[in-house]
Amino acid sequence: MSGQEVAFGPLLRSMRRAKSLTIEALAEASGVSERGIGDLERGRRAAPQRRTVAALADGLGLDDADRERLLAAARAGRAPGYSPVGVRSFPRGIDDFVGRADELAGLEALAARPPQGRAPAEGGGAADGQPVVVVIHGPPGTGKTTLALRAARHLADRFPDGQLIVDLNGTDDSPPAPSELMVRVLKAFGVPDRDLARTGPQTHPALYRQVLADRRCLLVLDNARDEAQVRPLLPGSGGTLVLVTSRRMLTGLDDVHRLPLGGLEPAESAAFLTSLVGGARATAEPEALEEVARLCGHLPLALRIAGNWLATRTGWTVRRLADRLASEERRLDALSAGDVRVTTAFDLSYRQLTPTAARLFRRLSLVPGPDVSAACAARLTGQDVHDAEDTLEELVEAGLVGSAEDRYRLHDLLCLYGRCRLTAEDGEADVERARRSMFGWLLETAVVAGRWYEPGHGAPPASWRGTVDLSGADRAREWLQAEAANWLAALHAAAADGDHATVVEVAESLHWFSDQWMFWGHWPEVFGTAVRSAEALGDPLLEATQLNYYAWAVLICEGRPRDSLPHAARALAAARRAGDAEQQAWAHAYAAWAHRVLREEDPAAEHSAQAVALFEAAGDLHGMLQALVSRALDLKGAGRDEEAVDAYRQVLTRLDEVGDRVEPHIAAFTRVNALAGLGGAYSRLGRWEEAVEYLRASVALSRTDGNIALESRYLLVLGDVLLGAGRPAEAREAFTRCVALGGDADPRRVAEARSRLARLDGDRRHPPPGVGVR
Repeated sequence: MSGQEVAFGPLLRSMRRAKSLTIEALAEASGVSERGIGDLERGRRAAPQRRTVAALADGLGLDDADRERLLAAARAGRAPGYSPVGVRSFPRGIDDFVGRADELAGLEALAARPPQGRAPAEGGGAADGQPVVVVIHGPPGTGKTTLALRAARHLADRFPDGQLIVDLNGTDDSPPAPSELMVRVLKAFGVPDRDLARTGPQTHPALYRQVLADRRCLLVLDNARDEAQVRPLLPGSGGTLVLVTSRRMLTGLDDVHRLPLGGLEPAESAAFLTSLVGGARATAEPEALEEVARLCGHLPLALRIAGNWLATRTGWTVRRLADRLASEERRLDALSAGDVRVTTAFDLSYRQLTPTAARLFRRLSLVPGPDVSAACAARLTGQDVHDAEDTLEELVEAGLVGSAEDRYRLHDLLCLYGRCRLTAEDGEADVERARRSMFGWLLETAVVAGRWYEPGHGAPPASWRGTVDLSGADRAREWLQAEAANWLAALHAAAADGDHATVVEVAESLHWFSDQWMFWGHWPEVFGTAVRSAEALGDPLLEATQLNYYAWAVLICEGRPRDSLPHAARALAAARRAGDAEQQAWAHAYAAWAHRVLREEDPAAEHSAQAVALFEAAGDLHGMLQALVSRALDLKGAGRDEEAVDAYRQVLTRLDEVGDRVEPHIAAFTRVNALAGLGGAYSRLGRWEEAVEYLRASVALSRTDGNIALESRYLLVLGDVLLGAGRPAEAREAFTRCVALGGDADPRRVAEARSRLARLDGDRRHPPPGVGVR
């Protein structure tokens, strides 16, 4: 203290005597005990918390100036000899900090909040409420410590009583105990060794809380092992902001704010690498720089290693490092610079796992898709689903697996690391059994889920004992979409293993479901694989069926009508060899569709007529309905709109007549197309109100049925019709809805809707584009 400052005890004594009060009288006036006042005046007790000082000031009847003198002496006296530990003494590694703007803004907002429970003290002092505690957690290498240090430097001025970082060494085999860490903090805040020795370890927790009370400090508890290590170090009151960094989520801590960290955004990764390698090299090879960032999984630690590697090897091009990282087998070894290695960071977390969690972590590297469900993960270890979910949550808590809703995901580099551990620790036979068990379960479940949409099947059979909820078509759709990348990989594996019967069975079960998710992007892959399997089986009927599906996928999903025609022709030839009228009808139907898109009306009408006759002969009601829609489209293409209206109405009448003999989703699919066809026909006849009415009904039913592809198609048509009807505001709304539908929409329709919006924005005086069903 300076010569002008007076210690709290002597100042309190002088003020009491100036008021002619005894200790007993002050105790009665303030509510503070006689012993407490005596200990304070004799220096036997550290300065009190603010509420005690306020009570004493009230008992003494102090004016504002003397009250502030007493408060200031209390603040100065709580840590005798304290020398603030500022951010300048923090470790290096934050000068090239990039990104995390949202996270820093969130920390700044929390730092600006008064502690819970009390308003800030006068004169900028701390409050008596509960301090703000933030847990910054995430996988190894995400830059948790760097973010905490950056925040500490940025927020230093808000915490005039000091900023302190304490390394908890949580990844060590024997990390320091809370009692040892408390002593470190107390010493850093200037508590003499003699005081610590005199009071004894049993009083250190109370002293720790007292020293931090009424102070406005920033305390970084770095690299925490678990809740038990952290909990005793959290101050109970005062204005301290505590930033806890940990690989674990520390779920057991109450009343804390949580800040999860993952990889950087691609632009942030590129900026980070640029800061390390220099602007000239980054500008010279921007694509290679982006590739390095991607291969590093946008993980800050990996990016730093890659950047340092290039910075110290000026003769290397960025492309050379990108090529080196491209090999999955060598990538982890390449991500090392001196004594800093990505795998070292991963090792520290992995070795703390229980054996069960470590085993599942390794086997998660076998999952081919980006994420996995607990039910699928259970097949890798033979656990039941609930046990697998508990183990996955252990991995989430450890920061090695991410989760979103009921899906679990490994970071790309952690997946490579898990694969390395799998090779080193698991036998080849065990690994193969786990893989086959997972793939077999995926394909079996895909068949059961897909058959919800197949005529004559529906709900799973009573004998099925599945581990996922497929109690309705909507749940089946959710599962098929969520696990799509995984069951698709399993399908390819079955084809490679020569299990052609299973490949064909899976494709067959997904035939009608594919209409519900047209623009997934992989149906040509599914049905093309099934065509090859059907050919290997030597069954012409299976070959015809899968060729028809493949013709549809090329025509609709890839938008290549001309290329689809040879596949439809091959399907027709195979169906004739098999003597199957139904598949012959479908081959004609797909050929008609392709010719119609190509505006070749005569062959389209000829194929449609043959399809109707063959479906009628085969007794295929579902196919017949599609053929009737096709015939109406032929009439529209020939400019015979009145006849097209009648044909579409016949389809709707037929749907009403057959009732539940048609699968619900097929009925909805057919009705959507018929309603939209009516709307288009009425628009060409200039009957705008009827056109809009039927198109709105078609769009609404598409949404109800969950068919985003059809919804996008007919929102575009609705918008065009509304423009033709002179209702541009409603047209804009339809185009906007189309653009907002997302990845499952028809990309061509979305692009056209975006173009329409641009045209409306650019010049509203232009006449509307031509209308018509596409």
